Amino acid sequence: MTEVAAPVLDLVAALPDDVVVTDPVRTDKYRWDRAMDPDAGVPLAVVRAESTEHVQVAVRWAARHGVHVITRGAGSGLSGGATARDGAIVITTERMRAVSIDPVTRVAVVQPGLLNAELKQAVAAHGLWYPPDPSSFEICSVGGNVATNAGGLCCVKHGVTTDYVMGLQVVLADGTAVRLGGPRIKDVAGLSLVKLFVGSEGALGIVTEVTVRLLPAPAPPSTLVATFPTAAAATTAVLTITASIRPSMLEFMDNACINAVEDVLRMGLDRAAGGMLVAQSDAAQPVGAAEVAVMEAACAAAGATEVVSTDDPEEGAAFVVARRAVIPAVERKGRLLLEDVGVPLPLLPQLVDGVATIAEDRRLTIAVVAHAGDGNTHPLILFDPADADETARAHLAFGEIMDLAIGLGGTITGEHGVGRLKQPWLADQVGADVMELTRKVKDALDPQRLFNPGVILPA
Repeated sequence: MTEVAAPVLDLVAALPDDVVVTDPVRTDKYRWDRAMDPDAGVPLAVVRAESTEHVQVAVRWAARHGVHVITRGAGSGLSGGATARDGAIVITTERMRAVSIDPVTRVAVVQPGLLNAELKQAVAAHGLWYPPDPSSFEICSVGGNVATNAGGLCCVKHGVTTDYVMGLQVVLADGTAVRLGGPRIKDVAGLSLVKLFVGSEGALGIVTEVTVRLLPAPAPPSTLVATFPTAAAATTAVLTITASIRPSMLEFMDNACINAVEDVLRMGLDRAAGGMLVAQSDAAQPVGAAEVAVMEAACAAAGATEVVSTDDPEEGAAFVVARRAVIPAVERKGRLLLEDVGVPLPLLPQLVDGVATIAEDRRLTIAVVAHAGDGNTHPLILFDPADADETARAHLAFGEIMDLAIGLGGTITGEHGVGRLKQPWLADQVGADVMELTRKVKDALDPQRLFNPGVILPA
């Protein structure tokens, strides 16, 4: 699309004071998400919307002037989906933070800027629980979770974001605001358009309100931690566990992750271990104890060097904190290219072994942390951006890991989204027919191709 010299002052005048920001110093922080795409552009303006109406005004202005729109939540995304483009506007929903809770029907109506942790805290006051649980739950927004269909640590048992979204309000590319679904437990009227927009990464519309279902608070979890001499032994235990039970958490950390976390938290983790599992059962007793016993036996049979279990909430929470700390801990050692590949669960050992081979071949450190219970891994490729050769090898490894996952019948993204960084590999996974169908959907809802160019489809 040809860039248009747009009358930004009209946009500024159409919205309340301080909603539209044009000062380059103030807009600079909106150029990147956490993926830190080096190709990030400079936005024309940033619209810090406070309501659905503000989003509508900005979208109508963009449609009138042919200006691209980049949608943004908390900026914690890991696939470059919120990367700014030259001459585009960024619409951020970070100021839209209202929440209302109906404890009788177990439903919450949430604006997209509310953080995942804030939603959890708000519903906990009513004895309820919102399960989607990304590692970044303290800093990621509900809107971003919806955009990427985020998962997290407990999704092995409790599902991902789409399993809890009952309704949406969405601003379309012409500025129309539509309501889809709602607070009804059973509702199959018409096409499942709510599901279409969950995971669409802002490429089809801008979510301005989310209706989510809630669950009763689970029982206090029992936690198991096991260390293994090799990563292969740990993944063998994962397959044995999941063949028998569905734990509420089953997380894997390799040696590089263990050592990075130990460098920061000083918990006394076994630095020599090839792999570690952090697992939980949130089943009520005595079922919880029985599930932990199954996991203990599976770990012992796989050759675990140590297996520890606890019912103490604080002790268990400390190990979960260690798991959540992996990405920032590894990130202290250099720049990261973050993968999000997944495979059918029986092929998890092959994926982990394959990543290790790529790391050796490319002479790189690739730390692997995984939501092991559902086959979703996060290989973290470490490199020095000042070293041109190492940077090139890191980017080669990035593509090779996605090729590996696709070759195993897996996916290039289990929960972070395609964004811009993984878009070139999407067709290799889903095929030409699915890509053409995706283009038809995009063209029907966004005929000017204004929303998030380069996300999911080529720009």
